[in-house]
Amino acid sequence: MSPRTLFRPYVSLFAVPGSLRFSFVGWLARLPMPMVGLGSVLLVAGETGSYAIAGAVSGTLALAASVFAPQWARVMDRRGQGVVLPWAMAGFLVFGVGFTVAVITGAPQWTWFALSGLTGACGPSIGALIRARWAAALDAEHRQTAFALESVIDEVVFVVGPPLVTVLATLVSPPAGFLTGILIAVVGGLWLSRLRSTEPPLHEPEPGPRTTRRPAALGKAVLLVCAAYVAVGAVFGAMDVVVVAFARAEGAAPLAGVALACYAGGSLVAGLVYGVLRLPGTLAGRFVGCAVAFALAAQGMLLIGSLGLLLPIAFLAGLTIAPVLISGTSLVESRVPRRALTEALSWTNTGLTLGVTAGSALAGMAVDAWGAQSAFAVPAMAAGLAGVVALLGAPLLRTRRPQPVPETVEPLPEPLPGRRSVGQS
Repeated sequence: MSPRTLFRPYVSLFAVPGSLRFSFVGWLARLPMPMVGLGSVLLVAGETGSYAIAGAVSGTLALAASVFAPQWARVMDRRGQGVVLPWAMAGFLVFGVGFTVAVITGAPQWTWFALSGLTGACGPSIGALIRARWAAALDAEHRQTAFALESVIDEVVFVVGPPLVTVLATLVSPPAGFLTGILIAVVGGLWLSRLRSTEPPLHEPEPGPRTTRRPAALGKAVLLVCAAYVAVGAVFGAMDVVVVAFARAEGAAPLAGVALACYAGGSLVAGLVYGVLRLPGTLAGRFVGCAVAFALAAQGMLLIGSLGLLLPIAFLAGLTIAPVLISGTSLVESRVPRRALTEALSWTNTGLTLGVTAGSALAGMAVDAWGAQSAFAVPAMAAGLAGVVALLGAPLLRTRRPQPVPETVEPLPEPLPGRRSVGQS
């Protein structure tokens, strides 16, 4: 596949007015995703020397984000991103700074957990907000490419973020990495809140008593994707902790960020290719297949015994990340009504962050109990679980509800010359 063929569909997406700006701002606002999680691990581990405590604190932040992000999304579906985002960002800044001060001043450890949880609770799912903007602007044929683009941007975030936060935390000071992530998130979130022209349309709640309303955002497909994503997220959370510990044990702490960047780099490459392929089968079949591939590729982590092996194995395992995330997002987008799309996409991120919570905590305990090298069993087993969940849940996807007609879907402003169609189920 030539570079021109590969990139043409992505370039064509930006014919949508305002899309280049909101996609770039979305990247900026998402850059702190790995910086805040990994930064909290580096900050707490640097102060206490315990990876178990560091993993638990980082997991608390992720857990709170997983619970509250869909609530922010539900309010934004009804009130608008521009109205709600400034309030979320204000809380994110105040509690993030408060958490940092509590750690470096030696405040009681319960305050670390409380403030990290409040920080996470104020973090909306920026990726879901950007994908909802694409869904409102594109027809079904082009959404998979747009979602692939956003997954690639997610991976760029994880290529840039870990080395940046690692360098800041190890060569400047432990709080520097975490605080930089907080500040970038606030700047990006506030900037996105001002891009009002590309916001998805507002939707009123369903009529009827609250107790009798059908949860439109939580259908069978969404629940299955979320369940599989818990295991996928556990891989991500465990990798953050285990790779940092392994690099330090090998006497090369700054290389932890490089290794995590290799992991994300493999996903970036795969995401670019996946977004333009014409794949056979249904969206459900693609999701299950990608989840199984993700499970198999991660077993190579059991072979890691040196930094020389860590980098290539991380890259090869990373090649399966973007396909499983893109296929899951596309499946969810095809099965929920537009009035609940942002919330549904946020629930998938909730699955990921719940997994990050468990993965961070389990990996921290494994490092302390077994050593860093043996702790690579945690992400390997979590990836295997993702494949098993997808296979066992596949029967739930066989009878799909009719795809709802989008309530507001505008065509691209002009034809996209040379656009290769992407098969839809």
